[in-house]
Amino acid sequence: MIGIDGQIIVESGSVAEIDGALAPEVLVDNEDGVRIITLNRPDKLNALADGIMTLLADATADAARDPTVGCVIVTGAGRGFCAGGDLKGGAQKPLPASNDVGGRVEQGFARLRGFMETSRLLHEMPKPTIAMVNGPVAGAGIGIAGACDLRFAGRSATFLSAFDRIGAGGDFGSSYFWTKIVGSGVAREIFLLGEKYDAEAALAKGIYTRLFEDAALRQETLKAAHRLANGPRMGYRYMKSNLNIAEDSAFETALDHEALNMGLSTTATAQIYKAMQEAKGA
Repeated sequence: MIGIDGQIIVESGSVAEIDGALAPEVLVDNEDGVRIITLNRPDKLNALADGIMTLLADATADAARDPTVGCVIVTGAGRGFCAGGDLKGGAQKPLPASNDVGGRVEQGFARLRGFMETSRLLHEMPKPTIAMVNGPVAGAGIGIAGACDLRFAGRSATFLSAFDRIGAGGDFGSSYFWTKIVGSGVAREIFLLGEKYDAEAALAKGIYTRLFEDAALRQETLKAAHRLANGPRMGYRYMKSNLNIAEDSAFETALDHEALNMGLSTTATAQIYKAMQEAKGA
């Protein structure tokens, strides 16, 4: 959970040992309107187990509702973004079957679906989100990266579905997002053939938005994030709303929303600008 001071509150089973010391498995930093959420299990390439997934969902929800946050960056500590699910980490054992919680299948669905709120929030929150892919990304990690509006990658950022390697269908919105981002044909190639792409190949396929040298990745990502956080936030809010509606709506519905959101965004931006000018003159 995130406390009122903006710091992560460490829950049982949600700390990682780094250089002999315990550290939260999700780190949260604020930098001039930019919220940076860092997966912090570098010794496991930031693989996802119950503790880190709980903290990640909480941190994402907090960023979504915090009005001081204008842009969100998700990244990984160490040399990787996210290696997917931690197959050796062990999931929480199901409770005895009952009318309240159902059996093992129902409990497993509810558990995973709750963790996957991270992807929904990154995609739907009314502010820009950036995946800063600083190394290998695989499995559930490609769902988290795909949920973000932009994906900035370093040259060491390999991309791998990996679901075929464990006989799994995919999670964290991965099949939805990648079908939307690269099209059905390339998405099927990604999932069914299970090939690993280096950063250049991933950029060429439209997987990554921009590619930088590893040493410049953080600086370039923060530069873009600060531009977004300091830009017309109401404009970005309604822009993102239009883009999300366009993914699934009929053309006429999209036009209706554009017409509505054009009025809402320009009115809000004008009111904000007027208030800022008045504050300067006070």
